[in-house]
Amino acid sequence: MEKGKGVMGSGRRWAVDFTDNSTTPSTRDIADPPGFSRASQDQDDSTLSRQKKDAEANWKSQKAWEVAQAPFKNLMMMGFMMWMAGSTVHLFSIGITFSALWQPISALQGVGKVFEPYKDSKVDLLGPKLLFIALNLGGLALGVWKLNTLGLLPTHASDWVSSLPPALVQFFFLNSPSVFLKPLLTIEI
Repeated sequence: MEKGKGVMGSGRRWAVDFTDNSTTPSTRDIADPPGFSRASQDQDDSTLSRQKKDAEANWKSQKAWEVAQAPFKNLMMMGFMMWMAGSTVHLFSIGITFSALWQPISALQGVGKVFEPYKDSKVDLLGPKLLFIALNLGGLALGVWKLNTLGLLPTHASDWVSSLPPALVQFFFLNSPSVFLKPLLTIEI
């Protein structure tokens, strides 16, 4: 059958036979042009693959820094929400405050999982991880500060009254005109 002619009787209306039955030499039998060698093409391929790996490592590093800076946006939003909640103790302010505490704690527990997709031998993740941890610790400090402004942290002596020893009450009387005070009676309450 001639090249490019349709196959008759196969049940298909149009069909083309692409088999090459010619006797011409293949492209491998033709000599390379001057200045071209297949070895240089292989070197270009390895250079290209190295450039791809470098570009991928650069992309991973850039994304790791973006992920590390993400808690800053959350920190600003949470600070605004806590400011809007006010300084009185009610359900909304307590919910916002405990959310501000829970988010950094859970983020700090999952630092390894957050940066797992960006692990590479060419990417240094120490800087982004430290920034991520520092921003989450800042968020945790913001939540603790809000707890303190709400009066929910035991920071005054009156918060620990139940654990203080009982007070001693002493009664004094005047013994002489020179005004010497002597305890007359001591009572524990």
